Formats: sequence, structure tokens, C-alpha cells
Amino acid sequence: MSERTLSRHVAVVGVGESAYHKRGRAPQDEQGLALDAIHAAIDDAGLRPEEIDGFASYSDDRLDPLALAVALGLPELRFTNMVWGGGGGGVCAAVANAGAAVVAGLADAVVVVRSLAQGGFRFGQALAGLGGPALSGSMAYVVPHGLMSPAQTVALRTRRFMHEHGVGQDVLAAIALACYEHAQHNPRAVMHGRPLTREAYDGSRWIVEPFHLYDCCQENDGSAAVIVTSAERAADLRHVPVLVLGAAQGTRTGFDLFGHFSDPYATANFELPARHMYEMAGLGPGDVDVAQVYENFTGAVLMSMVEHGLVDPEEVDDVLTPENLLWTGGLPLNTSGGNLAECYVHGLELVVEAVRQVRGTAVCQVPDAEVALVAGGPAAAPVSSVLLGR
Repeated sequence: MSERTLSRHVAVVGVGESAYHKRGRAPQDEQGLALDAIHAAIDDAGLRPEEIDGFASYSDDRLDPLALAVALGLPELRFTNMVWGGGGGGVCAAVANAGAAVVAGLADAVVVVRSLAQGGFRFGQALAGLGGPALSGSMAYVVPHGLMSPAQTVALRTRRFMHEHGVGQDVLAAIALACYEHAQHNPRAVMHGRPLTREAYDGSRWIVEPFHLYDCCQENDGSAAVIVTSAERAADLRHVPVLVLGAAQGTRTGFDLFGHFSDPYATANFELPARHMYEMAGLGPGDVDVAQVYENFTGAVLMSMVEHGLVDPEEVDDVLTPENLLWTGGLPLNTSGGNLAECYVHGLELVVEAVRQVRGTAVCQVPDAEVALVAGGPAAAPVSSVLLGR
């Protein structure tokens, strides 16, 4: 473990969420949703709004940090940061960037925030036309042939992985069923009160094989926020500190979600970042008690778990079962319902749940959970991961 590290020097001290809604249903705009989540996180931490002095986000978040600072009444704004590209792949990177700012003395208390109100622009729409009349880069090679949505391009990588390792549809169904079961215990979840059965999963329409409807994340309105500060400051606040044990962001050079030329091809792109995260933490996959893995699609979760060392690729059929993925099982996954069944806030709600698991206050609480993994935005570039612990 390098001396040049933020490991165990920073902590998440506050978490908060707005109400979660189906896309287009929020009664507020993105700033209003964000302020609800930020105020909740500040209250959770036992801080005052004027103690916040930084903001971090990702994926071209449309919030204006200056407007947030005015609305919160901050006397000074010392740090703002945005992770380039990667969609939800930047979620854990934003937490790490906030921690790096604190360690470097650029800020004392940084809010990581993500807010979505998809009443107009939808993140799940087909990407044709987003580049104007003339597409460039990898999109120019695939869109003319009808390959224009994230579901399609992740499906191809998933199909290759399933073929190479002899994985069946049961594994994808197990991930969806576990997430929906957790949501039934979580009153905040959009899918609370809407349980999923295997028969309903199998009977749902194909989006693009091997993905049924329930293999695909929701589209939602909502916001989540977490507050990062120094471990020393955290010791004086409301909760037992949840330390950042390890974090990493990045990509194998040349990887492109929409370009189908990368080697390896059947990958969620976590091989290198996962290794760096574990090295920073001085831990390994066997130390992980609960995993919050970003589900854009269940096939990406499958590849993410393999690349984080949580399951051997040749054993996924035996290990990734609905029973084993529940909070009462041996490999608890997405214990609040995740992007599939709680809310799709580009994965920041997964960080909130990881913090609650380590604190011991989650609804579907994993007994004696001490180390929680969050993996953000699989198959994007960059991707990012974080280990949180007591």
C-alpha cells in the first residue's frame, strides 16, 4: 500500500436522497431535487450548510455548483470538479475526487451530488442523432447499421461472455430477482410493492437478447448526495465514520463502449481499476462483505463481479443464484434494489446504500458488514470503484 494515498484519510459522513420518481414525474427541477438530497445529507452528518465548501459530480451533470452554493448560503466555494465521460462510470471517481480534494487541503467538506429530471432529455434513448447530421468516432461505424443504444452494445459483450464461459440466462434472472426482492423491503424504492417473479421475468418482452425488460435499469427522476471530509473531522460528527479504504478510476486505453474493436471484448472494463482499488486498500475480494454493483444491464453486473474477483467466471451459474445474492446469502448484491428497482440516479444511490450497510442501518442489513464495494458504470470508459469500511 503506497504512502501516496487517500486510503483511510477521508470518510463519508453524510448521505441523503430526494424522493424518487418515475421519469418525468418529479414535481421539481434538478436543482430542487439536488437541494433536497444535499440538505438531507447535511442533516445526516450533523453539519451546518455553511460548512460545505466543495462540490463534485460526473457525467456532464447539469447542476450549477455556483447556484447550489447560493441556494445553500455557503460563504465560500473552494472546490468544484466533474469527471469526464463514462456515464455512470464516474460515480465512484467523484467520491474519490472529493476525497483527494480534502487530503490535498483544497476543501474541508465536499458534497458529491447527482440529480436527474428526465422529463425532456432521456438518458436511455437511442443515441442516433445526438452527434448532429454527421456522426464521428465509433458511432459513425455502428449507428448506420442500427446499433445505437447502450442496451444493444452491452448485449453483444454479454453474449460473448456467456458463450465463452457457458453461462445461462438463469444468472441474469437471478440478479434481477435479487434486486427486486430487496426493493420490496425498501419504502424509498420506486419498485417497492411491485415484486418480480421468475415467471414475470421470463414473460417480459425482449429488449435485446439476452436482456428482457427486467434486465434493464429504470429511468427515473431523483437525486442523491454524500458528504466527504477528513477522517479526523469525521470522528467528531454524528455517525461512526465510513472510511474510504480504496478507490480507483480509469480505463484500458482504447476501450470504447460503442466501438466493437476492444481486446478483451467481453468485459465491463474493470480489470485494471479493480486491481488498483484493492492495492490502495490493502484488501482483496475475500474481504468484501456486501457489493453494490451498478446495473445498467444485468449482463454488465455479471462481468463486473467477475472482474472484481467476487466470483470465478466458470462458477457463476452455481454462485450467482437468487438466494445467494440476497442480503441473507453469501454474496449480498444491491441491497436497496439498485438501479433496477430502487432508483436510477446514475449509481450514487449505491454509494448511499454502501454507507448504510457499513453503519449497520440499512433496511436489508447484511449482518456484521464491515467492507462494502461499489462499482460504477460497467462497460463505460472510464469506470470507477470504491471500497468503504469501518
